[in-house]
Amino acid sequence: MDEELHSLSRRLIELRIEHADLDEMIDRLTQQTPVDELAMRRLKKRRLGLRDLIAKLELANLPDEPA
Repeated sequence: MDEELHSLSRRLIELRIEHADLDEMIDRLTQQTPVDELAMRRLKKRRLGLRDLIAKLELANLPDEPA
């Protein structure tokens, strides 16, 4: 059980890093002229998917409340 929580925490850290990397890539891409709209949409879609996955894993990581 403890190992499972450790690996879940590690996975959350990895996903947050990837999300931050995507933010940086999107910022750099926005500054380019002309903007590659297809690449921008793909990066934003991936970032949104990561955000949803992070939220899902965070909810799974919360301890159960006593009744």
